Formats: sequence, C-alpha cells, structure tokens
Amino acid sequence: MLVALLALPTLFLLAALAGSLLPLNRDWEEPADGATIYLRSNGIHVDIVMPAQAEGLDWSAELPPSHVAEAPAEVRWYGFGAGERRVYLETPTWSDITLKTLRSALTGGERVLHVDQTYRPGFDLRAIRLRPEEYRRLWAAIRADFDGKPRRLNHPGYGLDDAFYESRGRASAINTCNQWVADKLRLAGVKTSAWSPFPAGLLWRYRAVAGDQPG
Repeated sequence: MLVALLALPTLFLLAALAGSLLPLNRDWEEPADGATIYLRSNGIHVDIVMPAQAEGLDWSAELPPSHVAEAPAEVRWYGFGAGERRVYLETPTWSDITLKTLRSALTGGERVLHVDQTYRPGFDLRAIRLRPEEYRRLWAAIRADFDGKPRRLNHPGYGLDDAFYESRGRASAINTCNQWVADKLRLAGVKTSAWSPFPAGLLWRYRAVAGDQPG
C-alpha cells in the first residue's frame, strides 16, 4: 500500500510529461496576420488574455467595467482563468492554502471563472496569433463556460480590477486550471498539448514575450 501511494505522484508526473509532448491540432501553424492573444503565467496558473474588442466581438458588453471595484480608465485586455471554487475563493495568497482547499483541488469541486480587466496584458507572457475564425471559436468557447448571462459571485476579488463568476464544469487534479486553457485552445483549433496540468507543459509551445505588452 505504501509503495503504491508513493508511486502515484511519479505516475502523475510521467503522465503529465507524456501529455505535454503529445500535440493536438498538430497541423496548425501560426498565421502571419491576425488577432494576438496571450497566455499569462504566475508559475502555477495560466490565464488566457484577450483583447477587449477584436474581430467584431466585445468583451466589455458581456463583462462591463462596473463588475469590478475599479477598472482602469481604458480597459484594453481581459484575462480569463478557471479553477476550483474553494481554492479560488479562499486562497488569495499561497499562504492561505489549507488541507481542506488542497483536498478540494485534488479531488474536485465546482469550477468558477476569474476575470481581470486591464490596460496591459501583464508579465511572463506567451503570444499566439489567431486567424479570425480561430479567435471567434476561442471567444465562443470561453463565453460558453459562463453558462448563460455572466453571474458575478459575491466576492471582492483579489484586487480592484477583477471578479469571480459562476461557471459550468468541475475542476480537479486531472482537469486543472491549466488544462482548461489547453482545452480552449484545442476548441479554437490551435496546436496545444493533449494534457498539461502544469504551466510548463503548455507554455513551451508558444512564443515568449519580453516584459509586458501595451497593446
């Protein structure tokens, strides 16, 4: 029993490595022109960052600045992330993690969406240029996870420019926040990793960006 328990983390890591090397949409190539989105990482979690307006689609009509405490004067980018409800809402910092939240993250719970409204997309970015139809598919895939009209949760957010929303689906050690990003890219038709519970297994496929980007 002890040997089996010790082997589980190793098997998980090996599966994650294999999943990160196995491509989906393997024939996809980045176009020379199109709308640019970013993947933003804090080392543990990856967000999808999209223009407020592009390809005839407007996030501000769905998620207005009034949804956050203090949006920037000009909202040019929206960042989207997904995670397990207890982990997202009860751990504003890593020091707030408890055994209860860790258990929720591993065994699974309700998924919620986290959205920030910014003037710049942020730091530690990977850039992906999309064709119009790919961008629209990505936009639609994220919008569908709100499961109807976006319903903001009664939570202050992590700062002044962000909010949490109800979402469909569940999150777990298998279906992580980073796998959510990979799934959305797959639905858009972009080449991505088959299973990437960790940021590194996803980000290596895309162009690194120096610094933060103004637009």
